[in-house]
Amino acid sequence: MTHPEPKTSLKSAIEKHKEFLFPAVATYYQEPLALVKGEGEYVWDDAGNRYLDCFGGVLTVSVGHANPRINEAVLEQNKTIQHTSALYANPNQSNLAEKLAEITPGNLKKSFFSNSGTEADDTAVMAAKTATGRHEVVVLRHSYSGRSATALSAVGHSTWRPLPAQVAGMVHAHAPYCYRCPFNATPENCGLACANDVEELIQTTTTGEIAAFMAEPILGVGGFIVPPQGYFQRVYEITRKYGGLCIADEVQTGWGRTGDKWFGIEHWDSGPDIITSAKGMANGIPIGWTIATPEVADKFPGLTFATFGGNPVSTAAALAVIEMIEDDDLRTNARVVGNYLREKLEELKDKYPVIGDVRGMGLMQGIELVKDRETKEPAPAAVLQVFEETKRRGVLIGKGGLYGNVIRTGMMLNSTKDNVDELVAALDAAFVQC
Repeated sequence: MTHPEPKTSLKSAIEKHKEFLFPAVATYYQEPLALVKGEGEYVWDDAGNRYLDCFGGVLTVSVGHANPRINEAVLEQNKTIQHTSALYANPNQSNLAEKLAEITPGNLKKSFFSNSGTEADDTAVMAAKTATGRHEVVVLRHSYSGRSATALSAVGHSTWRPLPAQVAGMVHAHAPYCYRCPFNATPENCGLACANDVEELIQTTTTGEIAAFMAEPILGVGGFIVPPQGYFQRVYEITRKYGGLCIADEVQTGWGRTGDKWFGIEHWDSGPDIITSAKGMANGIPIGWTIATPEVADKFPGLTFATFGGNPVSTAAALAVIEMIEDDDLRTNARVVGNYLREKLEELKDKYPVIGDVRGMGLMQGIELVKDRETKEPAPAAVLQVFEETKRRGVLIGKGGLYGNVIRTGMMLNSTKDNVDELVAALDAAFVQC
């Protein structure tokens, strides 16, 4: 494989980014990267340096950069028709909706396509409010739902909320954050206190009748927070007791990411009324998706429109991704390679005191760094140090958490154990310096 030749015109990409984009469009690293090429699990910058991409554009490149199979589907569609709008049926959109009804759990059947996870979640909230005739929605602290007025009102991070809540009726329950349990319990003795607290939250901070409970099966931006077993079963029971619908935000956890299952919520044997997703659904081609039961979907307002939603190109890419995941059994690969990664990360935890917790499922694994394991004081500076060293060694990772102290990895579904070894070797060398 040949590396791309450095191009002078690309040398100014970072300077132009700083000059012409909103400052809020931040970049990683002390010296930001301008990425110009990708192939499989690797990307190259404008200087020709190669990196193992272990974050996949925030868990979005699900089956590899420039994947020939996905590219072929997109290119072939581009040769025929690129856009029709939702005012006309198109085969890709209809076929994708049929396939999604087949692979989603329970009685989910009717889809609405948009452009992003933000729009998918907004659609879900509107659908729940319309179907129930209620307004209040229970969401989680440490959660992330996007950047619209509705989504930002639901976000459970002060760092991601530039304005006060703009949409009323969002109430924030305690996150099922076992490592930092708000009830000072452990998974073994907690009795699902975080789940049971949702009932008191509804009784004390709402009218007592809610539209929905919306949560990510694993809190992504929150630092890959994994709820204890039984959590969703109990919260869904409470939600329905008070008239609400259950929304599973699968923007990051969908498409086999958590291993074996199509969707993260399936690991908790819970049947949501609505599922949303985006990101890895089309391997980087923009798409958002909301699916609901017929009972919910049929009550959605009679006229609505997403100009680019369900366009033939994006839906062709999504169909190709789903077919590849099936044909190559990538859900199983996510479990097998993910388990191998988890074993290696646990070994690093035994080796380095700065690692307070390792958590995740499948190829969605996080490492929380602390200054002291007893106090669990966050160590965001250590994360930055690890970032710079792994970059120097040709590996790209992600970060998250309310305190900025969680390393996030989102390797592609077709990653190998050799890729894991390359990632872990870079992390090992970086932690030595912490």
